[in-house]
Amino acid sequence: MRTDDKLDQMEEHPADRPPPRMTRTRWWLFGGTLAVYVAIVAGVLASTWLVTFDWQAMLFRPYKQWPEIHAFLDYFVVLGQRGPTAVAVAAWLGWRCWRTKNLHPLLVLGTSLLLLNITAGAAKLGMGRLGPHYATTIGANEMWLGGDIFPSGHTANAVVTWGVLAYLATTPLRRRALSVIAALGALGVGMTTVYLGTHWVSDVLLGWAAGLLVLLALPWFEPAMEWADARLTALWLRLRAGRLLSPVPAPANAHAGLSAQRPAPEDEVLVPEAVVAGTNRSGGAARAPEARPHHPPRPHTARSERTPVTPTGSRRPPHADRAPRTGPLAPAPARGRTGGS
Repeated sequence: MRTDDKLDQMEEHPADRPPPRMTRTRWWLFGGTLAVYVAIVAGVLASTWLVTFDWQAMLFRPYKQWPEIHAFLDYFVVLGQRGPTAVAVAAWLGWRCWRTKNLHPLLVLGTSLLLLNITAGAAKLGMGRLGPHYATTIGANEMWLGGDIFPSGHTANAVVTWGVLAYLATTPLRRRALSVIAALGALGVGMTTVYLGTHWVSDVLLGWAAGLLVLLALPWFEPAMEWADARLTALWLRLRAGRLLSPVPAPANAHAGLSAQRPAPEDEVLVPEAVVAGTNRSGGAARAPEARPHHPPRPHTARSERTPVTPTGSRRPPHADRAPRTGPLAPAPARGRTGGS
């Protein structure tokens, strides 16, 4: 068997790998990340050294210190934007779903993005912190002022979107490699938002914690995703079977051909035209047929007065001396004896 065939078989049977579950290590990571999340929020609310560091980084204005990388970072920060990253990762996972014949990868992505939008969105709107460009008082935490930047959405989205690829990896080596790549990408996106002046440093720290909490909580939702995968797959198979078993409509000309070849019913009597017209071959009136006539009776003329015609005209050849008879025949002249007596 070739190597390509072996790889195809490995991709065709993802169910051989048990789904991730909440191990003891994952429990410790989830608890520690949650503690960091609460500590960051408490430090910002209490206006501790964390808020002071936010202002120092903001007043340093990194985008003015290194303007030569500004154009590149404007494009690099898109790696944390929800729309483009979700479309790119969904396209890749959609192809993987088609190869493996199951919807689990797309369900994982959808579940993680839904959890992130609910948790991070609620925190943003609930704390209402203003960003560096809209700050009103130097040294203040800028909380409860109608903003929506705490935690950083770009950073949290980079952690979740690219971390899902590591979560779905099929081998430990791939999982470690993708985890490192996702972590470096999320770190770069977070630092880029600080460089551009769109987020405080504490926003980025809370964004990392928010995204990591979503990834660590995904095993709790595996039973629900398996249930949805089974129901959606069964629905797709029923719809596909219904399309395969649906009758194919016959073309219109086929019905016409069948009707032309169908024999006439027994009660349908074909009556000759001469009988329907009420005449016989001698020109006299004929007795009405016992069966119901196919056509209603119509006036007719005597056979001697009719000229038989064909589709090409009259069957009588033209003759110069022949004139139509319009009156009674003239009496023939008397024939006398010739010669004397």
